[in-house]
Amino acid sequence: MKISLERDALLSQLQATARVASTRSAIQALSGVQLAASSDTCELRATDMDVGLRVPLEAEVVREGVVVLPARLLLDVVRSLPAPQVSLELRSQEQDVELVSGNATFHIRTLRAEDFPPFPEPESEGSISLSAETFVGTALKVAGSASRDETRPVLTGILASATGQELRMVATDSYRLSVKETALEQELPSSFEVNVPARALQELARVVAHTDAEQLSISVRQNQVLFVVGGVILSSRLIDGQFPNYRQLLPESFEHELRISATELTDVVRRISLLAQKNAPLRLAFAPGELTVSAQTPDVGEARESLPVAFQGEPLEIGFNPEFLRAGLEAVEEGDVLLKLISPLRPG
Repeated sequence: MKISLERDALLSQLQATARVASTRSAIQALSGVQLAASSDTCELRATDMDVGLRVPLEAEVVREGVVVLPARLLLDVVRSLPAPQVSLELRSQEQDVELVSGNATFHIRTLRAEDFPPFPEPESEGSISLSAETFVGTALKVAGSASRDETRPVLTGILASATGQELRMVATDSYRLSVKETALEQELPSSFEVNVPARALQELARVVAHTDAEQLSISVRQNQVLFVVGGVILSSRLIDGQFPNYRQLLPESFEHELRISATELTDVVRRISLLAQKNAPLRLAFAPGELTVSAQTPDVGEARESLPVAFQGEPLEIGFNPEFLRAGLEAVEEGDVLLKLISPLRPG
């Protein structure tokens, strides 16, 4: 294998793929990136067996071939190269790749190509196409509520479903629940419901942010899902297990429903949260016509701020995790937030 290309093009695509390469697998090849060059295509590939990424590479292919190189080392080397052009050539006898840029020459030992898993190929049949911006925008609204606790893998995912003209995503870590429903411009030809690792959808959001493509193609397999956008293919395993019935977690009725300016309430919560440290709650005290947000941390200090609200009835005080409340409010981009409450000990 031998290719030549622009250093910046290689660096940009390497940064994307190196993030996906495994950092803790016993299989050394998974810590690498696979460079595959053929007469008609050249691409970089990386996977940790859960998430896989294939990105196209604009290069002049002098000789075809496939090689696996250490991802982090290759990224550091390419980042430091002195000249705008770079060539990579596999030296089979030495089991390394010679990388030349300007007056700099590197020899990097290859990893076992046989240990690198094959990648799934996308199929047009059975795939669904929708707006890339709509899909990742919906995912990012709920991703923060997905659990990071690997002992409960089903909660580390985002339940993504699409049917008709509606896209819905749900995430929960058992302390908070986020649901985002988005109307689609066109009716979908088929429907799906899958539990995708939140990390995979966050990686997809990065891919979409760096591509000009407007459409995203989704195809669901038996135990994995493939996303194709702008020549980039991201594959992800699906999470086994039953996702919680989130509809049962949503109360059917509330004692109080208050409409408050999202910007105003978010600003107050951000300020007062500064004094809610060491697991101290953020307290919301409602009295007729007024809401007082307060926080107190022993040995640190306390803060309070009031704002007018259309509250009527007996005074009510309820405490929230400041980070959870702030994240929920910050998801509201404009307009008002509707705050629904039952009692001090029930979810809001």
